[in-house]
Amino acid sequence: MEKPKFKTVQEMVAAGEELPEKYLHASADDGKSQPLNTPLPEMDIPAIDLSLLFSSSEDGREELSKLHSALSTWGVVQVMNHGISEALLDKVYKLTKQFFALPTEEKHKYARETGNIQGYGNDVIPANDQVLDWLDRLVLTTYPEDKRQLKFWPQVPTGFSETLHEYTMKQRVMIEKLFKAMARALELEENCFLKMYGENAFMNTRFNFFPPCPRPDKVIGIKPHGDGSAMTLLLPDRDVEGLQFLKDGKWYKAPVFPPNTIVINLGDQMEIMSNGIYKSPFHRVVTNGEKDRISVATFCVPDRDNEIKPADGLVSEARPRLYKTVTNYGELYHKYYHQGRRTIEAAFISN
Repeated sequence: MEKPKFKTVQEMVAAGEELPEKYLHASADDGKSQPLNTPLPEMDIPAIDLSLLFSSSEDGREELSKLHSALSTWGVVQVMNHGISEALLDKVYKLTKQFFALPTEEKHKYARETGNIQGYGNDVIPANDQVLDWLDRLVLTTYPEDKRQLKFWPQVPTGFSETLHEYTMKQRVMIEKLFKAMARALELEENCFLKMYGENAFMNTRFNFFPPCPRPDKVIGIKPHGDGSAMTLLLPDRDVEGLQFLKDGKWYKAPVFPPNTIVINLGDQMEIMSNGIYKSPFHRVVTNGEKDRISVATFCVPDRDNEIKPADGLVSEARPRLYKTVTNYGELYHKYYHQGRRTIEAAFISN
């Protein structure tokens, strides 16, 4: 299949090229009432101890309550004691940095093909008038294993594929625990959300690289959006801020997280399954004028054929059903995302 010709953001920066118009927003404001370079308050993202969530002790009940509170207000938590070693997280982080530091020709061996989300490239361009995100990315389907397109899995740096496989298997265990914990926190049958998520659920891992940007007041790293997943596992940059969340019409910045942290933010499909009790947060990534930044996000996407709907135990006269039943949400999501619209609005019953 044909590989489209493109120039990555990293290549433009290295060549000292002038900033292309297609990356510039019409004004310094991103359409959400606050300019991109406005100093923001730092949000307090609770740290959850995953090892305590299934304990019947007082500490366990408190941890479950803390998880419930965080997901019903922000829709985001940082998770500690998650069962993935600090050594493995270090390795994923370092290999990501090493991949983006490779010569251009080496990275282009894994270039995304037309019509395929997997592979190496920059922002997807569905329409000529779209303002582009300031990042390069490598996207790989990591689960189910038979959906992996190994031609896009880098052979360099050494150990990349083996490390990603190990990370994926560890993430699967963590995801299952989180779905069960959320069901317990909502006093539902433990496997309620896992059944909707399905045996053939997808995991897509995206390695993001944000080069230094000459106009952080005019250019955005990733445009404001809610994730189309059920949940997203994020390995954030360890030194450079950039992730921001919108709450009650105001933007807040996420802190720099401790090294052994995995950040969980919920996606639209979890908001639907919880009948709106748990939130899919609207978020963005801003650029930095001096430093590059990386992150690794794994999107946990329910089986496309499964019906995603509010759990029966969360629908009552006091809290009516808020969302329609949806299948293959991803198809609808990409259409809305590139229009700068929230896909979940299409799932509201009122629509």
